[in-house]
Amino acid sequence: MSVVRHESHGILSKVVEGGGLVFTAGVTPDNRDQDVTGQTRDVLAEIDRALALAGTDKSKILSATIWVPEIRLRDGVNVAWNEWTGGENLPARACVEARLASPEILVEIAVVAVK
Repeated sequence: MSVVRHESHGILSKVVEGGGLVFTAGVTPDNRDQDVTGQTRDVLAEIDRALALAGTDKSKILSATIWVPEIRLRDGVNVAWNEWTGGENLPARACVEARLASPEILVEIAVVAVK
């Protein structure tokens, strides 16, 4: 099985392909001066870009893991998530409360998609 890594630097690759699957690293927002809904929109746009690097898209996402520092932020994440998915091709999903790398980061998302 061949493995293809995209945008490798530091300690990770942004996207890894193998066995017909595409994995993204956890994606956090670049603009951290927004509320959780705005940050989630930024993260989802970056996921679109990352998946395109591997020749796939959000319609082929199998699984998504979402981390928030406080579970009450989930509602704001869901606003952006529902806009992004349009209620179609919904993956299996988990949303978990966790301490994130920096206090201004309100959401982190990683996905697994098929090629």
